Amino acid sequence: MKTYCLALDLINEPALIEQYEQHHKKIWPEITASIKHSGINDMKIYRVENRLVMIIQTDETFSFEKKAKNDERNPRVIEWETLMWNYQKTISGSKSGEKWRRMELIFDLHLNG
Repeated sequence: MKTYCLALDLINEPALIEQYEQHHKKIWPEITASIKHSGINDMKIYRVENRLVMIIQTDETFSFEKKAKNDERNPRVIEWETLMWNYQKTISGSKSGEKWRRMELIFDLHLNG
């Protein structure tokens, strides 16, 4: 199992942040199915201010490239991602259209402790 950590910012408006959180209390079933089908076993999103951090745990079949290709062919995922862009903004230094950015692991207690 692999663990990845990703970051993204929200538009810094309290009403929009609240709406974003409300959407995530009732994820569309097709989105949940897409996530699980891609090889993601667990996903958590944390927020501080307007910064989001997503932690995912995947099986050995998961790849970001394969998930992206599958998402591009899934109308419901496209609809969800389009809706989410109303609340999200890219982190400084992101490529055009890049949302969630993979974070670099700089410390691991199990490896360094």
